[in-house]
Amino acid sequence: MQLGDLIPRGSRVIVFERIYWVFLLLGTLVGIVVISYTLWKAYKYRDRDGRGEDGVERPELGEIPQGSGGGRKLALSFSLSAIIVISLVLWTYGTLLYVETAPAETTDSIEIEVTGFQFFWEFEYPNGHVESSSSPDGALRVPADRMIELSVTSADVFHNFGVAELRVKSDAIPHQTTETWFVAEETGEYTARCYELCGAGHSFMTADVVVMEPDAYEEWYANTSAPEGS
Repeated sequence: MQLGDLIPRGSRVIVFERIYWVFLLLGTLVGIVVISYTLWKAYKYRDRDGRGEDGVERPELGEIPQGSGGGRKLALSFSLSAIIVISLVLWTYGTLLYVETAPAETTDSIEIEVTGFQFFWEFEYPNGHVESSSSPDGALRVPADRMIELSVTSADVFHNFGVAELRVKSDAIPHQTTETWFVAEETGEYTARCYELCGAGHSFMTADVVVMEPDAYEEWYANTSAPEGS
């Protein structure tokens, strides 16, 4: 098995769902083992009448327990825990590294520039066409099942562009550009929000994200053009 087989591939939604389920299953398993072991020890060394008649030597109050195997159980449990934790950290790091480098693996992507303003978003396409969330019909329109690369910046203060359903989120910093990507696998409408407190109108800083069928998107894109004078 190659390392690439261990790293989940696909859209950000698939990758982050895989991370969630791995942590949930491992956490549940560890919880079951710890709670079961604790309950078993509590039952085995429970206080009852006829103490000592079952052949189990119990330490007195203040006495250090004996017969623990010289700390072998502690060393074994610590080693297993360290192996599990370190392996989980390395796997998660490799998975998140894939999330950050995935755009380099495809040439069929669409690059869109995202600019944050107080309190709206602008989306500029490769042909110079600009969509603004401040316009009645303004939206980020993208095709389904295709890599979308976003270059995110801000024209005034700090913002943060994110679409929770698509697991995409990136800082919008004045005079700087941050890169991110996503793949929308299902057509529909989503909502982009600003996740950085940016002023009095922060809660109203949203934008529609319309995921279209590829043919419908190509038809829409063919009818767009750069603003006059640009």
